[in-house]
Order: sequence, then structure tokens, then C-alpha cells
Amino acid sequence: MGFGEPRRRRSASAPREPGNPESPMFHAVVHLDHHHAQVLHFDAHQVHAARIEPHHRRPHGDDQHAEEHALFEAVCQALQDTREVLVTGSHPVIGLFKHYVEAHRPQLATRIADYRPAAELSQGQLLALARQFFNAFDRMAGVPTPS
Repeated sequence: MGFGEPRRRRSASAPREPGNPESPMFHAVVHLDHHHAQVLHFDAHQVHAARIEPHHRRPHGDDQHAEEHALFEAVCQALQDTREVLVTGSHPVIGLFKHYVEAHRPQLATRIADYRPAAELSQGQLLALARQFFNAFDRMAGVPTPS
């Protein structure tokens, strides 16, 4: 499967329980670059935003590969309870992230609906892109988007 080809829904999962802030949200969108990630978990009524940076910043000349892996692991941790995820960013970075997830977090790989190249967007633009994507994605799968 290439970029821009949405994954087919594997199974319909139960949406977040309304009114329970402890239960995970159904959808998330991630925007990645080589240095940080913006993660928005959302449903029809609320949005939780987080900026993720690698735990270990590398000194000049150290292995960038290790820094990217630290960032990718932190993003995976943030997404562990999310049912459907859209990943955006530059083509090279999302390619590296896709490879990382498939190699190190295969259980998360099945919940990533698509990888979409995109320039950096504001939080509002990223949320609008994700809502539009998931409305179409869920409609094609015959499953209403949870509210």
C-alpha cells in the first residue's frame, strides 16, 4: 500500500464513552517533521493537542537516527489507545515513521488509516483536514463517525 491509499477498516471499534474523560478518543491526526510531532486526539466535541519532542536531544554530530527513533517511539506511545490515526508530514519523514511502526509497533500499524504528505499546518487546519479525511474514510467503510 502506497501513500494516499487509505487502509481498509479492519473492524468497527467501540467509540469513546461520552462524558468519560479517561476513555480514549476514537481519532487522532499526527503531523511529523524530523524534530517534533503535533498530535491531535479528537472526537465530535473536543480536541486534545500535544507537541512531542524526542526525549534525548542529540549534540551536534551525533546520530540523527537515534533522535528520530526516540521521537517515533514517543509518538507511538501517544497513539497507543487511539482507534484510527491519520499521519501527515513530509514524504521522507512519514516514510521513515511508517517503516518504524511496521518494524517496531505492528499493533499500531493496523490502526493507521493513512499516511498523507502535507506541509506544516496550523492546529485548526490540521484538525479540519483530519475531520474531512475521517468523515470520508468512515463513510466509505459504511460506518458512521463516532460522535
